[in-house]
Amino acid sequence: MIKAALFDVYGTCVDWHSGMRTAAEQMLTDKGLDIGLGRKIAEGWRRQYQPSMERVRCGRDAYRPLDAIQIQTLDIVLDDLAIAHLFDAGDRAVLNAAWDALPAWPDTTDALRRLRTAMPIAACSNGSKSMMARLAAHAGLPWTMIGGADLAQTFKPEPTVYLKSCAALGFAPNETVMVACHDDDLDAAAACGLATAHVPRPAEWGADAPPAATDAGRFTFRADTLTELIDRIVRAAA
Repeated sequence: MIKAALFDVYGTCVDWHSGMRTAAEQMLTDKGLDIGLGRKIAEGWRRQYQPSMERVRCGRDAYRPLDAIQIQTLDIVLDDLAIAHLFDAGDRAVLNAAWDALPAWPDTTDALRRLRTAMPIAACSNGSKSMMARLAAHAGLPWTMIGGADLAQTFKPEPTVYLKSCAALGFAPNETVMVACHDDDLDAAAACGLATAHVPRPAEWGADAPPAATDAGRFTFRADTLTELIDRIVRAAA
């Protein structure tokens, strides 16, 4: 029986693309620069996400919280766009802080509140604990607790991230469901013995992005919206 739930956050619970694009476009406007670079900053920064964490997962770099890593990967993105000289340390700090002020998807907050009445729920993100706390306060994410990377001192999809998050909630993996829109996240959780719940977020990379191909049939639960998905999890836990 499912007794607790873990959630991916970036992409699954919040809309990082529109949030970061808007923040970048605002700064570009203030500087009199081409706002078309806003999307390139947001997407280029996100594409640095996995390579930067892989250096930690493989043991090349010591663990550092994601917010510390991302201030450095922003440098790479701005360099690639040949605009680094136009952004000082204060500008970069403002952009980095935008990761803490992303909008929740329209169905997220109510769905999480409903599930929390049935079981404890926790963030299981690669974002740091402080990032998750600030984002929860901004977006209205009612976590029972915050698990994830800081707890494990490494990044998903390393098994210890899921296992330590389950343990912190006080439940075994087979009593816990991982909720995400990313197949690889759910596959890694399933390999650790967790149930899995998939919700598509077709606009994660923008409303005009091509839909991601997925074989959702392999997951324990699946639905087209987070509201429907939570309904199915709650029914299974009853």
